[in-house]
Amino acid sequence: MILTGPEIRRRMNQDIFIDPFNPDQLNPNSYNLTLHNELMTYEEVVLDMRKPNRVRRHEIPEDGFVLQPNTLYLARTKERTQTHNLVPMIEGRSSIGRLGLFVHVTAGFGDVGFCGYWTLEMFAVHPVRIYPGIQICQIFYHQVEGPIQEYRNGKYQNNRDIQPSLLFKELCPQQEQIPTEDQQLKLNFGMEYSHR
Repeated sequence: MILTGPEIRRRMNQDIFIDPFNPDQLNPNSYNLTLHNELMTYEEVVLDMRKPNRVRRHEIPEDGFVLQPNTLYLARTKERTQTHNLVPMIEGRSSIGRLGLFVHVTAGFGDVGFCGYWTLEMFAVHPVRIYPGIQICQIFYHQVEGPIQEYRNGKYQNNRDIQPSLLFKELCPQQEQIPTEDQQLKLNFGMEYSHR
């Protein structure tokens, strides 16, 4: 079963946490999430599943940023969510899809207990201009049946930024990863942020 909008609101700050929360973004059976003002693209010509791949950041200015076809853009939601006793899922909005923009190529399925920002895998069929703060996708919630084992220590749990693929951590768990200068700055920022 999928929760209705009123039920989502009733469970806010109990099983469902959305920060920031705006009642105007609540739908009959979902809640619209908005786009943060940064994008990330891979710099590698060939992406290697067994290694961390170099990325480049792009800011989305107020007057918009044009997404080009045949390029994968990683983005994130402005909202940080946390979900207990329910399965959170995200889906593109139909108005966005009708512009030829896919906002999550394969990864719309969340886990019970997930906490963090949602990384969006965006792909445009043809050039399309996007803007920071637009309501880019919607989150909805499924009830679960059976014993619940929450997602707690996964590689994307409690993220604070756009997350490129961390599949290499599964494929090569013993491989020592030397962070780049940019990654080290992000790690330091995350440590500082977590102590605020």
